[in-house]
Amino acid sequence: MGRLATIFALSILVVGCQSTPTSAPTPSPVPSPHTAVTAAVLQPAEVPAGLTACPGSGPIARYLSSLQGTDPALAGRMSDEWQQLRANGALDAAISLFVADPTACSAELGVTAKVKAAAGFVATFADEGQAERAWSSGVLGFVPPAPNQIAPGLVRGIATGLGVSAWTLDRPPLRLASWRRSIFVSLLVVTNLDVTTFKAMAAVIDARLN
Repeated sequence: MGRLATIFALSILVVGCQSTPTSAPTPSPVPSPHTAVTAAVLQPAEVPAGLTACPGSGPIARYLSSLQGTDPALAGRMSDEWQQLRANGALDAAISLFVADPTACSAELGVTAKVKAAAGFVATFADEGQAERAWSSGVLGFVPPAPNQIAPGLVRGIATGLGVSAWTLDRPPLRLASWRRSIFVSLLVVTNLDVTTFKAMAAVIDARLN
């Protein structure tokens, strides 16, 4: 009788072990693909009414080719700046330029004394380290100010709302933001537009830099 009790107890144990479900290994999360530079850069729907895209807005090669036809000297300078970023590891880039007067399309980043304009630039790198080093060296010639530099309208780091690796300059009619987020570096330059519009543009670009 004692042996039957032992066998019964063992059978319950075996059935219990067999019925215990085994948990499947949790799959590793698949990282989201990075945003394409042409989608990350400033878009037509994100600029004020009355501003239209300049010819060549889009991939950097197309922009430089278009600029070559209107201002070869400026195209050469911009090309040199892009080649410097490529030397620092840039894989791809896009630029978009929106102006209230087509004559500003041939000005550097649309900057003029009176015409409303907004220019956005985004470049991508293989990793965050490369992007950080490139940003620190300067984006299209705009080098981050030294830590001890003080200037009216200059803001650095977290206070910009664009992360640690960021700086902004608010000196009307010019407003500028340069920052690094993930594997991207970004530059936004607006002229003759209000600060609220400027900050909204920077925020919407920044949200796409994954």
